[in-house]
Amino acid sequence: MATGKPPCVIDCGTGFTKMGYAGNSEPSYIVPTYIANPINKQGKKTAECADLDFYIGHEAQAHSRTYQGDFPIKHGIVENWDNMEKYWQRCIYQYMRCDPEEHYFVLTEPPMNTPENREYTAEVMFETFNVPGLYIGVQAVLALIASRLSKAADKTLTGTVIDSGDGVTHVIPVVEGYVIGSCIKHIPLAGSDITKFVQNQLRDRNEPIPKEDSLMVARKVKEMYSYVCPDIVKEYNKYDKDASKFRLFEGTDSRTGKDYKVDVGYERFLGPEIFFNPEIFSSQFTTPLPQVVDETIQGCPIDCRKPLYKNIVLSGGSTMFKDFGRRLQRDVQRITKERTAKAQANVSLQLSKTEVKVISHAMQRFAVWFGGSMLASLPQFYEMSHSKADYEEYGPSIARHNAVFSSI
Repeated sequence: MATGKPPCVIDCGTGFTKMGYAGNSEPSYIVPTYIANPINKQGKKTAECADLDFYIGHEAQAHSRTYQGDFPIKHGIVENWDNMEKYWQRCIYQYMRCDPEEHYFVLTEPPMNTPENREYTAEVMFETFNVPGLYIGVQAVLALIASRLSKAADKTLTGTVIDSGDGVTHVIPVVEGYVIGSCIKHIPLAGSDITKFVQNQLRDRNEPIPKEDSLMVARKVKEMYSYVCPDIVKEYNKYDKDASKFRLFEGTDSRTGKDYKVDVGYERFLGPEIFFNPEIFSSQFTTPLPQVVDETIQGCPIDCRKPLYKNIVLSGGSTMFKDFGRRLQRDVQRITKERTAKAQANVSLQLSKTEVKVISHAMQRFAVWFGGSMLASLPQFYEMSHSKADYEEYGPSIARHNAVFSSI
């Protein structure tokens, strides 16, 4: 039953958590999914308020030298439930500043989330925070809802979602709002891997970066200067001929306060290139993203494939690089053209071309959160949610099954 107050939407990702109220176009807060607990020294008497002595987000990072830090979510899946519960507590009371007993909650989950994780999420929300209602949304479906704002997007809930954040990348086919679970592909490359790659490039060149700031500088360089190029060899030649392509990053040592300068060169285009030529970063995973997208769609039922090619939706911060969508569209189109040409050689009929369209939109960075905000604004949202009464009657098993996987 509706409470009269807007639902809270919390999208916990591996790297960052986005939170705000339903109906808003942007999350009110974006904080790192990071928690810092006091280091428990043996024999030390714990204070009465020890349970409250922890930090989350940017505060936790500021205390990382004196406190024990932890990322409770790894590769999209919650791994430390004690820390996750504490993290949610601060999100609700310190950031959202709301009484959880008065608001319905929308939480998000990756497509490969286990039923046990969903049950535990429901248990924490209903038992610890006593929420009146809970909806656990699959990130891909929420991203597809958000993409409907784009003029280029199809207004159906059929599309291939490429969701790439800080810790994990998924390629997920969604048909009429239902996820085809057997065709989901997982790619072990995401934003944190690009950051590491840039960090290694700068380190190999012996740039004068303080050791403590190395990761932070790599992340800033990635966010400020990186882009996707159409051809890696031609791009190298451009840099060799034109010095204006290079950039200068200026920073201040967090420990000594001294200024330093860093030359930024090839890593501008080499960082995002690991999606398209993963062998430059990893020897274990070498399948380019366009090929993974094509394999995912080809694994789907034949009558779904054309709409899935026609509505490839980008979601997450690691898809925000300049020209990312254009390069992906070109490479997937090339694969489909080659396949059509081979098939055409064997038949006399004229085969129709496969239209490939990659959708970029204004809400791409936090598409999952925005999709949750749109969904929770619908009148029928309260009917779709699990209520406290349902939980008390049936227990946490109500959250075990997610309806978006039930069609196919």
